[in-house]
Amino acid sequence: MANDIVNVEPDDSLKTWGWVSYVLHLIVAIGAVVPGAQASVLLLLIALLIDFVKRDDAAGTWQASHFSWRIRSVLWAGLLYIVTSWLWLLLFVPGWIAWSLISLWFLYRIVKGMIRMNDGRPMEPKDVI
Repeated sequence: MANDIVNVEPDDSLKTWGWVSYVLHLIVAIGAVVPGAQASVLLLLIALLIDFVKRDDAAGTWQASHFSWRIRSVLWAGLLYIVTSWLWLLLFVPGWIAWSLISLWFLYRIVKGMIRMNDGRPMEPKDVI
């Protein structure tokens, strides 16, 4: 009896929460890239909240890297938006170019994460911070 194998079902709720978060991030990312299609910042905050709350539940799984990936994506994009906001004071064009590039970068990261999650792969090796 001590050597009995116990089948443990994988926690599909983590993958579901991950997809909900990715879709919310994707809506915001597309809204940032497509003119006139601005999505609510509230969607981004909801997705970020999901990621922070569920990140601990995913610790030790391949999905943990996805939660961290999305959190880092939002934090870096936010920082880049703040750092480049002074460009809007110079002229419209430099600010528009900078924010367009940041938005495209954010969209790229979200799509890359969705593709890797769909394949069941983590975002990066475990030894990368």
